[in-house]
Amino acid sequence: MKISEIKKSLAEVEAINFRLPTGEYLPAHFHVTEVGLVSKHFIDCGGVERKETVANFQLWEAGDYDHRLAPQKFLHILKLSEKILGSEDLDIEVEYQQDTIGKFGLTQEGEDFVLTPKQTACLAQDACGIPSHQLVGLPQLQAASCCTPGGGCC
Repeated sequence: MKISEIKKSLAEVEAINFRLPTGEYLPAHFHVTEVGLVSKHFIDCGGVERKETVANFQLWEAGDYDHRLAPQKFLHILKLSEKILGSEDLDIEVEYQQDTIGKFGLTQEGEDFVLTPKQTACLAQDACGIPSHQLVGLPQLQAASCCTPGGGCC
């Protein structure tokens, strides 16, 4: 989801509901503690220099159960953040505290904003020599037997 899309959606919904990939909803008393610009400048494993920039929302919940963030208030926060985010229509990344800080993508289903799983990937598959049938997501990688010394996955 992009900044322009969430602004449009916030203007149309009566309440803000964030849903985790598990289907569980964030408590209604969540806070948006940060809206920021995150830039990543890196070299992939094939030696290619890359840059990524996203708008980052940090969601947090506290014990103030009477707190409810109205769509208009969130729009106001986004308006204030324009001096940091600039005018580019950036993709949104969401941070939410779980066992550790989880990073998610964002989409919309009906009136719900849905946090979507993010996974790592090899950006230089040809340079690594990994056949496409051996490329697996993180959940499969943790259970795969190839990740042993000499197993050929690294």
